[in-house]
Amino acid sequence: MSTIRMPQLGESVVEGTIGKWLVHEGQQVQKDQPVVEILTDKADSEINSPEAGVITKIVAAEGVVVSVGAALCELEAGAAAQVGNGGSAAAKPSAPKAAAASSEPAKPAQVVSEPPRSSPAVRKLAREQEIDLTAVPGSGDGGRVTKDDVLRAANSKAATVVSEPVAKAAARAAETPSISSGAFKPPPYIAKPGDELVPMSRRRRIIADHMVYSKLTSPHVVTVAECDVHNTEQLRKAHKDELKREGINLTFLAFVAAATARALRENRSMNARMLEDAYVLLGEINLGVAVDTPDGLLVPVIRHAADLSVRGLARAIDEIALKARDGKLTPDDLAGKTFTISNPGKKGNLFGAAIISQPNVGILRTGEIKKRVVVVEHEGEDLMAIHPVMHMALSYDHRIVDGVAANSFLYRIRELIEAGDFSV
Repeated sequence: MSTIRMPQLGESVVEGTIGKWLVHEGQQVQKDQPVVEILTDKADSEINSPEAGVITKIVAAEGVVVSVGAALCELEAGAAAQVGNGGSAAAKPSAPKAAAASSEPAKPAQVVSEPPRSSPAVRKLAREQEIDLTAVPGSGDGGRVTKDDVLRAANSKAATVVSEPVAKAAARAAETPSISSGAFKPPPYIAKPGDELVPMSRRRRIIADHMVYSKLTSPHVVTVAECDVHNTEQLRKAHKDELKREGINLTFLAFVAAATARALRENRSMNARMLEDAYVLLGEINLGVAVDTPDGLLVPVIRHAADLSVRGLARAIDEIALKARDGKLTPDDLAGKTFTISNPGKKGNLFGAAIISQPNVGILRTGEIKKRVVVVEHEGEDLMAIHPVMHMALSYDHRIVDGVAANSFLYRIRELIEAGDFSV
């Protein structure tokens, strides 16, 4: 008999919540088969069986918070499940108490039905939308439940019960005390035809809590720079095909990351975190890069970014973005950032002021790159030219960072990008 325990899912993770059991007592499992989903504030993970056998006992129930090293379930290695009674050779069900006082023979315990086939991402989506997968018809190969199947079920559920939860939500909103001590309160919500109730997913609730905490904790100040990216764009064009043959997508974000990492090394107050009555100038430069995923925004981390070339940063950005969109990030992938970069993607606007990702003291948000008429100096004369131009907005925590330091930091990033001063 062996015990499957809560593993260390990341360097900063000390506990997790049992999200959903993927097996039941008496079920036979194979080595590396997922047995339980664990939820943390960083990411959701599946715990696999270390060996083949039978699950004899589930120790931690769904919704329970367990610490690292705590028992999750017990496993009889190498045993085979007994279909007749739903147990295993090593874990026989106890005799029903009523059997001794009754002349009727005890009925065998029913075997719990196997969950429908689905991917980890689909099971996580179903859990967040509170959808029972056993009740969802699968449209995939072999009856596999797909993401679209779950979304259809969620929309159907919301459409049939929209009036009651909307009314309850409105009542809760009316009863919730305002953060401000003033007299203003928003008017109560009244449901109207055509309104659609969108349940908050677990990840969206975490993001919302984080954003509110950050705005209430850090006094945000924003400074903006306009950057002529002509030289860096020429450098990117000169190397993008070469890197593409290596399987690396050389985006402009890699150059921004390289300039930011170098500027952080030169301006240490931007690479810091606030403590209760002091602050720390951090030695490591670990860049968080905001990635938009179907389940919400994630910020995976590129560690020791100042030690990487533009090529290395481009490769790292590709890898973490792919893991984020495939739902394969681990808690360690999301932990330890010291500064964050956010970019608007292909459909961005001029610029925007991002909310600081705690516990950092700054976040850089790039804007769209657009061709504009600029003045350039050539042989002592000012000439007009058409160059790609980008705006960058730096949000910083005024508890630690003063305006002079923040402006110097952003100026240095602009200086590096305008000069195209990079080694690819």
